[in-house]
Amino acid sequence: MTTQAPAVVPVLPARIAFLFPGQGSQAVGMGRDLYLNSVAAREVFDEIDDTLGRKLSTTMFEGPDDVLRQTENTQPAILATSIATWRAMEEATGVLQIPNATAGHSLGEYSALAVSGVLSVTDAVKLVLERGRLMQGACQERPGGMAALIGIDEITAEEICRESGAEMSTINTEQQIILAGDHRSLAMAIDMASARGAKKAIPLQVGGAFHSGLMSPAQDGLNAMIDSLTFHDPLVPLIGNVTARSLGTAEEVREELRLQLTSCVQWNNTVKFMVNDGIQNFYEIGHGRILAGMVKRIHSEASVSSIGDFESVLQYASA
Repeated sequence: MTTQAPAVVPVLPARIAFLFPGQGSQAVGMGRDLYLNSVAAREVFDEIDDTLGRKLSTTMFEGPDDVLRQTENTQPAILATSIATWRAMEEATGVLQIPNATAGHSLGEYSALAVSGVLSVTDAVKLVLERGRLMQGACQERPGGMAALIGIDEITAEEICRESGAEMSTINTEQQIILAGDHRSLAMAIDMASARGAKKAIPLQVGGAFHSGLMSPAQDGLNAMIDSLTFHDPLVPLIGNVTARSLGTAEEVREELRLQLTSCVQWNNTVKFMVNDGIQNFYEIGHGRILAGMVKRIHSEASVSSIGDFESVLQYASA
């Protein structure tokens, strides 16, 4: 009697996603060691400096902090660091690694556009620079702010918004929700959240009410800039902030960016979508570890790594 050999079950490679942080992840010095140690990263910083016609890299590497925090500098600086990190990863591994999905948190979505092949680096910088300029104008025309609610669920947050006049700006996790609105509405919302058991309900140090209706003065200008650039269909699935679904065509990406300006960022659902699609490993690419913490809170079994300096790039390459 012969014994049948057991069936061989192939071990499939882990599915991965590249994530890109947004505004708030900046810090003086970010990207400097990448510039010094990676030719590919240096080329990205130089290209962005050339596109802007000024040495943004000097502000990033040396400060001062108050200048880096200006929206017109912060947004392209974060984009530059994320794309430079990604290019350094490719250089260190010697291969163009194609992830199974890409996504970016708010501004980080623009980094994802470049990595997924939707926009060239130059056009992504132009779009981000114009976005920042337009948003700064909207902040001046319709002043407002943002507040973080910790320990409040989405249903309760929606009730607070209806009663206070604030808007849901970002749903980071099931228990971390950001509201936006004029200062009076936010003050009311913070008081209501505290009365309803929030662990924290605090105003954020930001320049305006991002991802809310108060950004609408910037809409026409952003739409015009989007329409002026050449968009390509994503080479890899790009998960949208607003829809929390895969965007498959250039026009779907254009519509996502139009909506994103004044719509709630559905980060919690974005991560869940990727997890349900079989993503096992998440790499946060850019300065900071904000997204890594969020992903673990959303799905504790996820494998999460943050790559934002040359040492972490080398660790990624040797893994």
